[in-house]
Amino acid sequence: MSVSRRGFLTGAAFGGASLAAGRALGGGGVHHFAGHPGRYGLLHDTTLCVGCRSCEVACQKVNGMPQTPGAVGDKSAFAAERRVTPDLLTVVNRYDGDGGAPVFRKHQCMHCNEPCCASVCLVRAFTKTPEGPVLYDPDVCMGCRYCVAACPYNALSYEYDEPLTPRVMRCTMCYDRITAAGGPKLPGCAEACPNGAITFGRRDELIELARDRIKKNPGRYINHIFGEHELGGTSWMLLAGTPFSRLGLHDELSHTPLPEIGTSFLSVVPLVITIYPGLLAGFYSFSKRKERLAAEEARAALAAERARADKELKEKLEAAAKKAAADKEKAVEAAVKKATAAAAAAQPKATP
Repeated sequence: MSVSRRGFLTGAAFGGASLAAGRALGGGGVHHFAGHPGRYGLLHDTTLCVGCRSCEVACQKVNGMPQTPGAVGDKSAFAAERRVTPDLLTVVNRYDGDGGAPVFRKHQCMHCNEPCCASVCLVRAFTKTPEGPVLYDPDVCMGCRYCVAACPYNALSYEYDEPLTPRVMRCTMCYDRITAAGGPKLPGCAEACPNGAITFGRRDELIELARDRIKKNPGRYINHIFGEHELGGTSWMLLAGTPFSRLGLHDELSHTPLPEIGTSFLSVVPLVITIYPGLLAGFYSFSKRKERLAAEEARAALAAERARADKELKEKLEAAAKKAAADKEKAVEAAVKKATAAAAAAQPKATP
């Protein structure tokens, strides 16, 4: 059996998680998880996508990121296949369809039912929510980047240029919007799409919608919903009229979730070889993060002590000022009484 470089790295990640946690974290696991009932999802119909990149701009706006000038309608971005970056959590790429006709596919975190990123994370930085999105907590992340290497969709990026608090950056499926008070709001990309290529809703309803489109237009679509079952299923799903293998996706992926595959991998690869280097790097990053947090806590404690001392000094000065004012008032009253008495004593006595 041959093992690719990526398979080796993925296996190392799985091994690290299994050793530290003993079980899958935040949604992953060696037992198949069908997903939370009623969760949300998105369906990208690539036959409707025109590559305008409005979704990219909307994503940057919703997440408060620097805007890419002139992105909408700019076709120069399709010169080479792109991956997500810390400042661009979703990208649209162009592929060749039948007869060389362009086909566009939106690329972002797929929000797996059993997320591999959560499975390999040693510190539970990733959590699969009942609503569908996979969330990330940068405050507990130790920067080992197992998740980036293990993601089968290459949908995670890392802030390598951030020296103090680098984060893993990825689509959140606009979690704050879909859990907003008063009912879910459309994710930014779905709201901005001018051609209706992105549909948001309950995942099971989206699957029925996709099946209906395939049934009504068999000549338009491949008879397959990508993401319904691949690697345990995803919250982001796709329809296409071109084989998914030509759209940068593996169209024959196993239905077995990656965490379960990772467990099988460890049975044939020596544990120390797969995880030891990664663990050392992870522990080093973790210790550095602890040092940074300790320094931040010390600075916060010092600032609090300074504020307390300033307040105490202010109170003492105010008290001293009040006492001085009171003493001055008493002194003035005494002087007035003394002067009045002296004036009265100086008055000539009346002659009887």
